[in-house]
Amino acid sequence: MNHDHAILRAQVDSLIDSRIERFKSIPGVQQQLDADTINLPYYKRNLIEIILRLRMKRTIDALTIHYFTRHAPRLAKRWSEYTADEMLHDELFAADLALVGVGREEIYGTEPLLATRLLQGYFYYGLEHEGLPLASLCSSYFIETASLKTQPAIIANVERLLGAQFVKGQRAHVAHDEHDNHTDLVWDVLTQTARLPHDAQRILDHVANVYSLFEMYYRELLQATATPPQPDRQRREASAA
Repeated sequence: MNHDHAILRAQVDSLIDSRIERFKSIPGVQQQLDADTINLPYYKRNLIEIILRLRMKRTIDALTIHYFTRHAPRLAKRWSEYTADEMLHDELFAADLALVGVGREEIYGTEPLLATRLLQGYFYYGLEHEGLPLASLCSSYFIETASLKTQPAIIANVERLLGAQFVKGQRAHVAHDEHDNHTDLVWDVLTQTARLPHDAQRILDHVANVYSLFEMYYRELLQATATPPQPDRQRREASAA
């Protein structure tokens, strides 16, 4: 690995580690890690949003491949292989959702949360106004890295509470990414795409911005799945007002 690239990767990884620590303090997140009961609406909607993100990211990845076909055919080949690996991972999450009563019609009939839509818009902005798919590649590296450091504990807690059969798809997704060493692949493509050292700070900024959108997402997720007040409680609150 290029020495300068190794230094930059250490900086990016350090930034991601700091954001993972912040992630644990977001309301609702900690209960995924150690709650003694599953908040099913939160759990279901989170998996639905993951599927919707994966589905929309396929389009972004296709545009990334299109960019590479014109500027770097070898990277087009590598990203095509990565995209093929990721292409049907939504099926893994859908299989887990089916076990808790969520079918395909509900999944794909759900309107994505605002943060999910903004994340996709951020990728389009990068393609259109930066002229290269750097934002999307940074997000892929962030997700690959952060998922390996956060998802095993979350999945283990769900398995403890619901049973191993309920997390087969989620475990398979993490195992696949780890086995194929996706973090190294994405980093290699990212550094070959960026105009380094000029884009070094831009990479750090993209990673920070992607985290901010995920933080917004988890706050929105909690709000969207909060239990509404019961009718008698609503009447008491209205009377008190």
